[in-house]
Amino acid sequence: MADAPLASRSVLDHVFMDAIGALRDAFENALLERQAFEERFQVDVLLGDVTWETAYSLPGEGQPPRVLAEISLDWPTWSQTAYRTWYIGEPFTEPPEIDVEIVLRIQRLTKAPEPAAVLSALPPDSPSLGDETLTRAPPVVEQLYDEDLSPSGAAVEVSYEGVYRLAEDVLSDGSVIDRDFASMGGWIASTLVRLGDLKLEYLPPERPD
Repeated sequence: MADAPLASRSVLDHVFMDAIGALRDAFENALLERQAFEERFQVDVLLGDVTWETAYSLPGEGQPPRVLAEISLDWPTWSQTAYRTWYIGEPFTEPPEIDVEIVLRIQRLTKAPEPAAVLSALPPDSPSLGDETLTRAPPVVEQLYDEDLSPSGAAVEVSYEGVYRLAEDVLSDGSVIDRDFASMGGWIASTLVRLGDLKLEYLPPERPD
C-alpha cells in the first residue's frame, strides 16, 4: 500500500472522511489518548481500497500503554463505486459499506495470561453500529523472547469485526454517521478500563530518552 495525505478527498467524495471524523470525535469525547505514531491513511494502488488505521489508549498509561485499542476502517473499491452511483442520482443494488475492525490489546505483560480471564471482561458483541454490531473473534496470545530465547514478555489481543452499512438515509444526512459512531468512544473506554483492572502482572513502561 502507498501512504496518502489524510486531507485527500478526491477519491473518497468525503463520506469516508465523515466516518473518520465521527470516530475521532467519539474518542476525544471519551477522553481517550491518541497514539499519533500509530495513525496511517493508505491507498492500495492495485485494488483501490482505502484504509485508515489509528490507535487510542487510556490517558496516563505510559509507553507503550498497557491496554490499547487499534481501530481500522476500510473503504473497498466497490463501495466507492456504489457511492458515486448514488451521488449522481442513480439507484444502487447494494449500499456501500465500511469494514470496521477494533482490536483490544493487552501488552507489556510479564507472562501470557489465561485467555478465558481476558474474555471474561469482554462482551461477545459491540454496541449497535447502525443496524449491525461488531462480533468478537477468538483471542490471540503473543509470547516474546529475548536474544537468548528466554521469555521477555507477552501480549494478548481480541478483535471485533463487522461492517457499517451506508444506507440512503445515512448518505443523505451526515449527522447520522456522527450518531451511529458516538457510542464507540464510551464503549472502548469502558472496555479498556475493564481490561486494565484484570489482575495481571506488567513490565514497567519504557523510560523516555
